[in-house]
Amino acid sequence: MCGIVGAVAERDVTPILLEGLKRLEYRGYDSAGIAVLDSEGMLDRLRAVGKVSTLESGMERHPLHGHTGIAHTRWATHGKPTESNAHPHVCKESVAVVHNGIIENHETLRQQQKAAGYCFTSETDTETVAHQVHHYLEAGKDLLDAVRSAVADLEGAYALGVVSTAEPERLVAARLGSPLVIGIGIGEHFIASDVAALLPVTQRFVFLEEGDIADIGRNALTIYDSAGRRVERPVRESELTADAAERGNYRHYMQKEIFEQAQAIANTLEGRISGRGVLEEAFGPGAGKIFDTVQGVHIIACGTSYHAGQIGRYWLESLAGIPCSVEVASEFRYRKQVVRRNSLVVTISQSGETADTLAGLKEAKRLGFGKSLTICNVPESSLVRESDLSLMTRAGPEIGVASTKAFTTQLAALMLLVIVLGRRHGMTEQEEARLVGQLESLPRRIEEVLRLDPTIERLAERFADKSHALFLGRGAQYPVAMEGALKLKEISYIHAEAYPAGELKHGPLALVDADMPVIVVAPNNELLEKLKSNLQEVRARGGELIVFADTLAEMDSGDGIQIFDISPTDDEIAPIVFTIPLQLLSYHVALIKGTDVDQPRNLAKSVTVE
Repeated sequence: MCGIVGAVAERDVTPILLEGLKRLEYRGYDSAGIAVLDSEGMLDRLRAVGKVSTLESGMERHPLHGHTGIAHTRWATHGKPTESNAHPHVCKESVAVVHNGIIENHETLRQQQKAAGYCFTSETDTETVAHQVHHYLEAGKDLLDAVRSAVADLEGAYALGVVSTAEPERLVAARLGSPLVIGIGIGEHFIASDVAALLPVTQRFVFLEEGDIADIGRNALTIYDSAGRRVERPVRESELTADAAERGNYRHYMQKEIFEQAQAIANTLEGRISGRGVLEEAFGPGAGKIFDTVQGVHIIACGTSYHAGQIGRYWLESLAGIPCSVEVASEFRYRKQVVRRNSLVVTISQSGETADTLAGLKEAKRLGFGKSLTICNVPESSLVRESDLSLMTRAGPEIGVASTKAFTTQLAALMLLVIVLGRRHGMTEQEEARLVGQLESLPRRIEEVLRLDPTIERLAERFADKSHALFLGRGAQYPVAMEGALKLKEISYIHAEAYPAGELKHGPLALVDADMPVIVVAPNNELLEKLKSNLQEVRARGGELIVFADTLAEMDSGDGIQIFDISPTDDEIAPIVFTIPLQLLSYHVALIKGTDVDQPRNLAKSVTVE
């Protein structure tokens, strides 16, 4: 969601802050702002509604320069997207604050602060933080102690960056429930919501833990834990490079990420397979002993990751013979649970910072479900630190809000899990070798299906005047249909729904007419003949069918039905392969609709607050 950047340096930090904001645009936002302490130690601030480019244009009229500064991209929660609600928030021209998260007791603080004479210029919860820090500075505390005292008064979640005219070469950061990372340079330090913002200036990072407060200067960094004790957090070298998050020759990040999937899956599998078997050490130290005790799996995830979990359930139950349930994370923590001990709690998240998923994991641990594993793309994320085991997808940076390569690499990682658990529940060496062979064939198969891109681009023209679409699938392809519908609605704003094809007669068939295209995924499996019958029901009612079908399914195009052939694909990995054309379709339809492909309206890449 919101993005934070901050810096204390010997050079002008404004270009660093601005570049950092640009690199955080993928998170989703509606306004942006920068505040710096100028050469005289005075606060200078500029904010703008809209894109970072609007803020950058404003700096041509209102230049900012300083050696200490903070910047922010805001996703509106409390208060509309207006300049007055944009961060940084300033109190009495002496304290500036940027904040990610939600201050739940902001109304109480607001009333107290108004009674103390503070004036409010925004509708945000964040402004109360600025006033609270100022209150403690006025009481004689230095910036570090003022922030420490202020956060003790806060309820909710926050990542904070705070600067003050009282100490113009000092930046204080705090984290509780929202991620924050510190970048280490030579004679300079930085803060950011994630490493992507700081890759042009450093590859050395410290990841703050829950409750940490950091006192940051040009040449000094001191971190205190939630108990106020001075602590050392490890410095980690990021393997990412500044150009890893560049578009290259692609028109959009989403397009680039779709075409990176063959390599991304190869990276997911690299070093995890030996001969014809899976190396369970890839899941972390002690993984084998944990897997020995697993009697069931409980998957917790949101959005696209939830769809991956649903496919994982099919695999776990059909291939490994293990009971599995899949929960929407935002629902899991708010209903009464029946605890199933010796269940492996599996969380799935691209960022590893999804607030609901993280809260779901903590609740499962509190209830005593069992050991935990996260499938994640960010090694230093909160989910990785909170879990007993982790399997990194190694998808590389995913900038487009609509997830593509994160989804398919999650599925590859889930199949690895299915295999290591399955060998404990009757899966033979021959079956494991067969599944490993399928995984190893995935990069080639994905490259083959990507060749459909020009054909799908032409197909997308038929959606130019469409406002609704229906997606159908059976078995493990039903979650694929759900993911296809999600992608189409996310980036083209077409209303799309997905159903199991067998449910057509139970309601969805009433929607079918010539104006609603029906998109179908049809691999060659035991459900194929039933699926063909479902398609005839659509055609009999004048529906327009678009079918992505295995060539062995022997389906032909005709009046009102267009078949797109997919090379013969083993049933188990078919959900991964058949996902690709649906991603391409949503991308090209969005181009025709003229929407913002990488940053669709109202959506954020990382949902780090409830």
